[in-house]
Amino acid sequence: MTSLDEGAAEIGEIAALFAEAIVSNDADRIASCLHPEWRLIDGGGVTTRQVFLDLVRSGALTHSVMRATGPVDVRLHDGVAIVLARVVNTAHFGGASFHADEWTTDVFVRDGTRWVCAHSHVTPATGTE
Repeated sequence: MTSLDEGAAEIGEIAALFAEAIVSNDADRIASCLHPEWRLIDGGGVTTRQVFLDLVRSGALTHSVMRATGPVDVRLHDGVAIVLARVVNTAHFGGASFHADEWTTDVFVRDGTRWVCAHSHVTPATGTE
């Protein structure tokens, strides 16, 4: 395995740990995966790190499923990693359950000696590819 392949494998593992943290519904565990300026972009707009974590802490937002449904594509660029995957998840928000099939793009950056997610973008998946 080349160092580029090893780096991509490491980032793939970190992305999987991030998904596990989301499903843990533990705001502190999730926070440890996030850059202080992390934002989530989806069809509803921009959600800041603090708003997201506050929703998790309050129990208003929980996740019971978060998993990739196919290959996870990792691209490394000078201390930045871009992770693209098709993901299914089940979230519970405001007393309602939501099932989503989405394309996700997560941008990870080096924060000292570790990788953290600095940006997440989700788009509903409407096709097979």
